[in-house]
Amino acid sequence: MEGLLDAFIGFMRAERGLSAKTVDAYGADLRRYLSELSRRGIAEIGRVTREDVLEHLAWLSRSGLSPRSQARHLAAIRSFHRFLHDDRLSPSNPAEDIDTPRFARRLPSFLTLEEVDRLLAAPEAHTPAGARDRAMLEVLYATGLRVSELVGLGVDAVNLADGYLIAAGKGGKERLVPVGSAAREALRAYLAGPRTQLLGGGQARALFVTPRRRPFSRMGLWKLLRRYSLKAGIRKAVSPHQLRHSFATHLLEGGADLRAMQALLGHADLSTTQVYTHVDRSRLRAVYDEHHPRR
Repeated sequence: MEGLLDAFIGFMRAERGLSAKTVDAYGADLRRYLSELSRRGIAEIGRVTREDVLEHLAWLSRSGLSPRSQARHLAAIRSFHRFLHDDRLSPSNPAEDIDTPRFARRLPSFLTLEEVDRLLAAPEAHTPAGARDRAMLEVLYATGLRVSELVGLGVDAVNLADGYLIAAGKGGKERLVPVGSAAREALRAYLAGPRTQLLGGGQARALFVTPRRRPFSRMGLWKLLRRYSLKAGIRKAVSPHQLRHSFATHLLEGGADLRAMQALLGHADLSTTQVYTHVDRSRLRAVYDEHHPRR
């Protein structure tokens, strides 16, 4: 069965355009699945039944795996069996009609508008590094980019004249994202001199760089946010993803529709974006409880 798995992994890489991280996760889940089938004496993929898949999910649950992780495993198993059935390598898809395990979706944590203002004002923009940091934070909040998308931006990906940038999202999919006036102003200030100073006169493709002429790293951005959130007096832990959540939540509160938010965030599935409706409902409940005379 290992050869069939290799064929499936090759298909995922070549045809589906998924990120390397996603393909690796599918591979790890399916190796665990095939190992468990082998342990139960099932050596041929065509002999796997719906009950075998359900037993595997039950085994994962007994092993302490969360419903969310079980759902991820089932998604990998479904895709694997669908691939085998479509290529006539298996007579059926035994995972086709198995329901996804239910799990409580965590509501994303986000900053208030006042906290965002304090955070964005924290960098000292009169220094080269401070101008870069101000531009990074402004762009992160203005666009809702993932941290990998932000640090992966090239200079040629930004069009300040027309007010947009091109982000390379998951699976290499590109999307056009508007950039607000405050972020454009911070970028112009950074590109007007501080970036060249950081590079020491050298060249680099990356938009956000270090004095070593390297792209700013993901870990560097986490540390930067931690430092500036402390300086801004924000007690909660602040992450790049939290600014992404703040971007989406504040857009929804301002009246943005979910389809527009889906496009801006680069979500493949609208259900991923719908979590923000729960955030908005929670906020409405808090406002109601605070202000209604007969709450």
